[in-house]
Amino acid sequence: MNNSHPKEFVLLGFADRPWLELPLFAILLITYPMAMVGNTAIILVSRLDARLHSPMYFFLTNLSFLDMCYTTSIVPQMLFNLGSTKKMISYVGCAAQLYFFHTMGGTECLLLAIMSFDRYLAICKPLHYTLIMNPRICILLASTVWLAGITYAVSEATATLQLPLCGLNKLDHLLCEIPALIKAACGEKAANELTLSVVCIFMLAVPLGLILASYACIGHAVFKIKSSEGRKKAFGTCSSHLIVVFLLYGPGISMYLQPRSSISRDQPKFMALFYGVVTPALNPFIYTLRNKDVKEALGNLVRGIFCIQVTAEII
Repeated sequence: MNNSHPKEFVLLGFADRPWLELPLFAILLITYPMAMVGNTAIILVSRLDARLHSPMYFFLTNLSFLDMCYTTSIVPQMLFNLGSTKKMISYVGCAAQLYFFHTMGGTECLLLAIMSFDRYLAICKPLHYTLIMNPRICILLASTVWLAGITYAVSEATATLQLPLCGLNKLDHLLCEIPALIKAACGEKAANELTLSVVCIFMLAVPLGLILASYACIGHAVFKIKSSEGRKKAFGTCSSHLIVVFLLYGPGISMYLQPRSSISRDQPKFMALFYGVVTPALNPFIYTLRNKDVKEALGNLVRGIFCIQVTAEII
């Protein structure tokens, strides 16, 4: 470990606005269980209901698992810091959070692009869909995006952790995130900033471009569907995915691709809360409320659990 690295970091968070800490603590205490329960329910119904054994729900299961890991990598530590006077995180804990948080974020960006490609094939190439999106290809695509996310996080986080901090141990953030550590570093860091920007173009801008291109083709194909029921189902599925895309990519692009000079002091904190806490909590509800199959599967799961409990009580 480099001697310039402190044993622990002080996460300043909203130290200049202490009145925000209690409301933020309450919000996290509500949204974190919501995210865990909602995403767990999506995973369960996708595995237990035979009607949901399709590529779309295979990728949705991956997304739900990602969201659970994503929010777990930051929320427990945030709750601990907000509930205590010491806003500390160890150097090892900070490094671990850096790797996990960016692995999940990078993987999710790429997974959403794969999910849009899946919808493109299902709507625009229905005759070839089952042939192309077979189980082997689905597993290969999921494995590829996970590997790419891990590669991005390991390379960027490792390069960032090599930056000298000159004894400084204060981060003006709620968590350990690459831009916050680069900002706190001393010495030459232009190469790290440039590398991060270039990598984020491939992790954010390129996938978003592919998503928008896929949905342009999908929109054109949907308007050709003669059945109003078919159009409604296609729009319902695709609109859910698009909402999730904009909830993640909007804050992500404003945080990682926006010029540093135009980013306000508190913007990174609110953006991290949004794509690390709010989005994982909202995703299950977005997919559930706008998807008839998932709603029916959830209803069956709840009724099954209720029947098991009643039977156990009777026995």
